[in-house]
Amino acid sequence: MEKVEVLLGALNPAEEKYSYRQSQQIKMQTGFIGHLRADFGSNGKEFFSSWFEFNKTLKTQEFSDELDTVINSLRSKGKLLHDRDTLKSFCLSHPEWRLSDDYGYYGVRINTQNYAYILRLIPRKGDYNLYCHCYVRGRLNDHIRNAENGIRFIDSNYNEQFRINDDDDIRITTEDGTKFDRTCRYIDLYHVEVGSELYHICQFAELVEKNGWKVEPAKARTH
Repeated sequence: MEKVEVLLGALNPAEEKYSYRQSQQIKMQTGFIGHLRADFGSNGKEFFSSWFEFNKTLKTQEFSDELDTVINSLRSKGKLLHDRDTLKSFCLSHPEWRLSDDYGYYGVRINTQNYAYILRLIPRKGDYNLYCHCYVRGRLNDHIRNAENGIRFIDSNYNEQFRINDDDDIRITTEDGTKFDRTCRYIDLYHVEVGSELYHICQFAELVEKNGWKVEPAKARTH
């Protein structure tokens, strides 16, 4: 196995969402392998970890060896995951790592030749202190880049009505005036998640027209 250089980089707004649980479809699109969850125990100096596998075929020996190398490197004395106090010190000295959800979470990304490790860090006692989400680097990068084009909403004749950014909301107004918002996620050029439901964009357009709904962008989220 080649030497792995572990370099920490702050997450950009597009990457932040991939430090959290994703839907089945997005996991498949992004080459998600699984995630590691860990905490430092009651005294802040232990390291209890659990692995949650998603795609067994992507969990190769190469990946497993590399993940061990990455985590063990970060567990060394003076490194990010040595203990809870060290983690807290790193996070406080890197305000650019703070995630925009304002829950006191921090996030970093580690890139290797083939894989991307997105770490969500919570330097508090009583919480899990680490979530490490593991992806095939090229597939994650491709998905993020494609999602930058936004999510298309069309009519049933494929005429584009508007676009929103990935993870923004639409507002649906029913015939009786009831309004409700749904968060939307980019899947690919022709598919979208609206709330928890997966649609082909034409299928969703037909549903809107059948029900007599009005659909428009809701206020964009602040990332």
